Amino acid sequence: MKAAVQTAYGAPEVVTIIDIPKPVPKPGEVLVRIVATTVTSGDARLRAFRIPAAFWLPARLFLGISKPRKSVLGSEFSGIVEAVGAGVTRLKTGDRVFGMHVFDAHAQYKVVPQTAAVTALPQGMDFAEAAALPFGALTALHFLRLAKIAPGQKVLINGASGAVGSFAVQLAKHFGAEVTGICSARNLDMVRALGADHVIDYRQTDFSRNGIQYDVIMDTVDTVSVAQFERATPPTGQLIASNAGGGMMLRAGLRKLLGGRQIIVGVAGELLADIETLRDLAAAGVLQATIDSRVPFTEIVKAHALVDSGRKRGAVVVEVSAP
Repeated sequence: MKAAVQTAYGAPEVVTIIDIPKPVPKPGEVLVRIVATTVTSGDARLRAFRIPAAFWLPARLFLGISKPRKSVLGSEFSGIVEAVGAGVTRLKTGDRVFGMHVFDAHAQYKVVPQTAAVTALPQGMDFAEAAALPFGALTALHFLRLAKIAPGQKVLINGASGAVGSFAVQLAKHFGAEVTGICSARNLDMVRALGADHVIDYRQTDFSRNGIQYDVIMDTVDTVSVAQFERATPPTGQLIASNAGGGMMLRAGLRKLLGGRQIIVGVAGELLADIETLRDLAAAGVLQATIDSRVPFTEIVKAHALVDSGRKRGAVVVEVSAP
């Protein structure tokens, strides 16, 4: 089968499409023919090894010293179940599915455990839209739940037009919050259409100096400073740093010990129950995927370059095969 293989750490050009063996499902596993996948900011960070300094050595030991130990990136995908291993009961051959499972989605086929965060395609969504759902929506759901968003709270989403931020706007609105989205001028209308009550052009306005106090700030692009956080929140305010660097992670730990305004950091999991929740919300029209572009599998290097540019709106979908 064809797979996009990363031969070294570095620029998008380290990714090349070559032939590798097609996987065979073991007992308890499912083989999915990939129809669509995405290149996420996480894929780009792993490809280039953009890791916070505090975690550089353990990450290098885990991921590979001189070159990546896992050479095929990609975690979110949609496709059709091609075969199942012995003992699989939850999914069957021919099922149209989507989900998230770490690595190996940038290929024509991928095996996943039947217990993985993979479920039926949401009604009303095509394969590209479904592939664009898991990473951003799972991340947004995880962190907004940790912040215990309540109806009537003022929630600010920084990076509201991105893969995570676009879903954070929709989910925060679903939870009953008054939502403000920060993005560039060209994306203001898009963020409004996603449900934001207010929008801010980050090039024109410093949100922390507009006199408004937000209960929760979600920073998806790691550009909110601690000073801005403290100016723009009450003493009970929370900062969700979903894309935090090492310094912000350290501050989060200290604030947990000392009290006061809290900083929430961490990594979202890949839970079957959560992907099923997102499927149901998408089918009900609560969530819609925002797709920046659809790139043929043969041009996946262009998808990496687009993500690296930092100018994408929503997800960059890679179309691997016909439905």
